[in-house]
This record gives sequence, C-alpha cells and structure tokens, in this order.
Amino acid sequence: MSENKHRHEHKTMWVAFLTALTMAVEIAFGLMTKSMALLADGIHMGSHALVIGLSWITYIIVRRVSTNNKFKGNSAKILSLSGFSSGLMLLVFVIVVLLEAIKRFFKPVVINYNEAILIAIICLIVNVASAFLLYHEHEKSDHNIRAAYLHVIADAFTSLSAVLGLTAAMIWDVTYIDTIAAILSSFLIVKWSVGLLKDSGKVLLDIQSLNNKRGGGL
Repeated sequence: MSENKHRHEHKTMWVAFLTALTMAVEIAFGLMTKSMALLADGIHMGSHALVIGLSWITYIIVRRVSTNNKFKGNSAKILSLSGFSSGLMLLVFVIVVLLEAIKRFFKPVVINYNEAILIAIICLIVNVASAFLLYHEHEKSDHNIRAAYLHVIADAFTSLSAVLGLTAAMIWDVTYIDTIAAILSSFLIVKWSVGLLKDSGKVLLDIQSLNNKRGGGL
C-alpha cells in the first residue's frame, strides 16, 4: 500500500469520526429541543458519515489485500469501485434535494430562519474543516479519496448556498430565494458526481488501458 493511500486512510478516518460526532450532537440537541430541523440535519449528516465511513473501510480492505499473497487482483479497482458507489450515492442525494426544492415552489413551507441559518453555519464549518483534511492533489488522487472529498465539498457548497439563500429570504421576505439557491447548487453537484462516475467507470471497465493498447498498435 503506497504512502499516499496510507495518508488517505487516516484522513478519511478523521473525517468519518468528525461527521459522526456532528450527527450525534445534532440528533441529541434535536431531541432535547424538539427541533425537527436539527433532527433532520443530524440524519442528513448520518448519511454522509456512512459514505465517508465506506471510503475509510475501503482503504482498510485495500491495505489488507495488498499484503495477502493470495490476492492477485488490482487493488486500485477496489478504490475505483468505492468511488463509483459513492458517486451514485451523491447523485441520488442531490436528486432528492432537487425534487424537494422543486416541490417547495408549489407548496411553500414556513421557515424558522434563525434556527435554519444556525444549522447551515454549523454544517458549513464542519464540512470546510473536513475538506481541508481531505484536500489532495487531484492529478495524484484515487477515486476513493476524490469521492469522499466531493461529498464534503458538495455538502459545504449546499450549506453555503443555504446560508446565503436563507439570509436573503429572511431580509427580503421572499422564501423562493432559498429554493432557487438549492436548485442552482444541485445542478453543480450533479455535474461533479457525473464526472466522478465517468472517471471511476473507465477504470472499472479498463477503458483507459484499452485506449492505450490501441494507441500502441498504430
């Protein structure tokens, strides 16, 4: 197992614990204060904790099979498979957010702005810290760490758009601004997830190696 992948394992471990801790705190305070917004966001953070946890477990599996003489496969494909799976989860997550945002155009809800903005700021801080932990050189990264990084970046971007959208909606009393912000950020995240699926899919299907073979025969 390379030194880079060893560092990536430790990074994803810390981010998984940080996300899980945030989830536990939000759910606990949500239950104590009877805040549905806190409770819902805690559950949302739980979904990200599962995804980041998957990335961490993948590095553990790769580290173990790399030292197993019986394993003759390509460990890089395990990382790409994890990246592909995470890309699918990210795509499903953003589609759900997009559908919910569109539904709110037709059925607006009453928003507790102060509480919602506070939650969005907490999530933004956690995800910015996680993004710094997972930061890596894109050219030298594997799809597993890239997937984990995209998850926290996507969530940070969503939290930032929520803070700006909710603040603007509260100041001007226009609830649609928050919905528009969610839709715009969703489109960008869809682009990121599709890019991850394409790149990791190429590795899984050996498309890159096939292209290299064809190029060598000319």
